[in-house]
Amino acid sequence: MTPDLECLNLTKGFGDMLAVDDVSFAVPRGSFFSILGPSGCGKTTIMRMIAGFLEPTSGDIHIRGRSVLNTPPNKRPVNMVFQHLALFPMMNVAENIGYGLRRAGMAKPEIASKVDQALDRIGLPGIGPRKVSELSGGQKQRVAIARCMVLEPDVLLLDEPLGALDLKLRERMKVELKALQAAFDTTFVYITHDQSEALVMSDRIAVMNEGRFEQVGTGQDLYYRPETAFVAGFVGDSNRWSGRIERVSGDEMEMRTDSGMLMRGATHDRPLAVGQRADIFVRPEAIRIARSDDDLAHFDNRITGRVESLLFNGAASRILVQDASGSGEIEVNLPQSGEFAGLDRGSEVRIGWSGAQGNCFAAGKA
Repeated sequence: MTPDLECLNLTKGFGDMLAVDDVSFAVPRGSFFSILGPSGCGKTTIMRMIAGFLEPTSGDIHIRGRSVLNTPPNKRPVNMVFQHLALFPMMNVAENIGYGLRRAGMAKPEIASKVDQALDRIGLPGIGPRKVSELSGGQKQRVAIARCMVLEPDVLLLDEPLGALDLKLRERMKVELKALQAAFDTTFVYITHDQSEALVMSDRIAVMNEGRFEQVGTGQDLYYRPETAFVAGFVGDSNRWSGRIERVSGDEMEMRTDSGMLMRGATHDRPLAVGQRADIFVRPEAIRIARSDDDLAHFDNRITGRVESLLFNGAASRILVQDASGSGEIEVNLPQSGEFAGLDRGSEVRIGWSGAQGNCFAAGKA
């Protein structure tokens, strides 16, 4: 099946700066695709080119198999939801949703029918007469999406639409946005710097850095099988050690960290050589607190240290451990059983992890 959206060798320069550098990707029909990256990486520039607000320096953009280069924004089969929603305060909900249909010259009875259908699909039937000022933040979000979806675009672009919401509402809207995408069965292209938003909602995610895609895959791919040091450090939380490789055997390696500790990790078929500078990334949840000396013996990597800080957050609580070698603080998840609830600053702990849990990359930017 032809993808709903395909970007081919997309490049955009501003003077001597390349904001987007030869990016290619395809978004299958009816999927939720996110572009995730730090501020200034080029993700908004890509979205503006898809929408038609910017023309690429080179490359092409296809929507359902047809190039849209040189097609003005109002003629492209896309619509866009902005961070601040841009609902018209002088119009009620029904008038906001039907605005684009009126501009298109549709008859009033048909507009009313389509608005009612849209309100049903976003789970807000009967609120058409209400003023925008009477809506909650989440309701405004859904109305903004309905206003776009009632025009039946092939692709809906969402430019960090949850950024202005408070934390609890943002968490709830992650689930609701995914449900809305499934209800409308429309391709969503979502840009964000918030990894949690991308991981929760997306079928596939592109991690972007300095104008290029570092990796494209599912949330599980990015989290458990990062292909670059940048992805390993950007997606989720990780502990990072730097040093020099002393041994490589198949998929396993040993690295002498800059603090002098010998650490085992995994290369995952990456070409690394003895003597090479490298970085190892280990997730906080991969590190276990030993209950006894016998437990500690089971780990490839073993450290004794002291608790520097306790970061209590219910089931997501963590400790920061300062190890004796002075290599820095190590972030460790506390088990949900509560058996280590008595730990406090200054407590001595023994921690360890399997070498297979350490992702090793050639040293570079991360």
